[in-house]
Amino acid sequence: MSMDSSPSPSTTTWSIHRYNGSEVLRAEDTIAVEAPLTLMLDGEEFATLVYTPSDTVDLVTGFLASEGMIRFVDQIESLTLEEDRGFAHVKLRQLHQLSRQMVSKRFIGSCCGKSRQFYFHNDMRTAKTVTTKLTLTIPQCFHLMSELQGQSAEFRLTGGLHNAALCTANDLLVTRADIGRHNALDKIYGHILRGRISVRDKVLAFSGRVSSEVVLKASKIGVGILLSKSAPTDLALRLAHDLGITVVGFIRKDHLTVYTHPERIAECR
Repeated sequence: MSMDSSPSPSTTTWSIHRYNGSEVLRAEDTIAVEAPLTLMLDGEEFATLVYTPSDTVDLVTGFLASEGMIRFVDQIESLTLEEDRGFAHVKLRQLHQLSRQMVSKRFIGSCCGKSRQFYFHNDMRTAKTVTTKLTLTIPQCFHLMSELQGQSAEFRLTGGLHNAALCTANDLLVTRADIGRHNALDKIYGHILRGRISVRDKVLAFSGRVSSEVVLKASKIGVGILLSKSAPTDLALRLAHDLGITVVGFIRKDHLTVYTHPERIAECR
């Protein structure tokens, strides 16, 4: 299976005029790169993603898993990139027709028999309740978020990228960045699948808002603790409650908020 790709730049420079409060100066600014990527699945157009052109194989792999097209990386027979033209060509060993047909259809259903919500049919098939025994302390939450922000050099340069990390209780294992917060998580998911990484004792640290789609991705990945420096939505919290995911938000300086399943945060027991 050929899955190698040459790295693509995720930032570029732009000539600007900047007003500093007293005068206008000419300068150069660092800008996040935004590019389209059309995913061709078994020769047919499947989806077009708008993304930051880095870790593209991870993104495609994680996106296919998130959409219910694959469960394991071995289901991908070949993956070839034409990043200069904006294409990713994927051939699967077996494509389930139901998955293909239901990708863009909404489904009204119950999550774990409780919250009645609207979301994609394939989410109903692939989202799962998480049962991890991992616990964190509040200082560990602060440490992981600080580490994530410390590795976010591209965000500091551009102000335009989201960051996600797969972590142990004490350290970051891998980070991924993208203009889209969902893409950043799909890149993490793809890395997990390609590296066959166990997630039973892992944590997700995340820079963006915790939406329902973010919680569903955490559920599909199988990680039971989701840390964010930002806010959650009400639907995200209802899904997190039903899916067994601990959401900790607004992790900033010496404050944080535990929203769901507080039993995994030692001081909240």
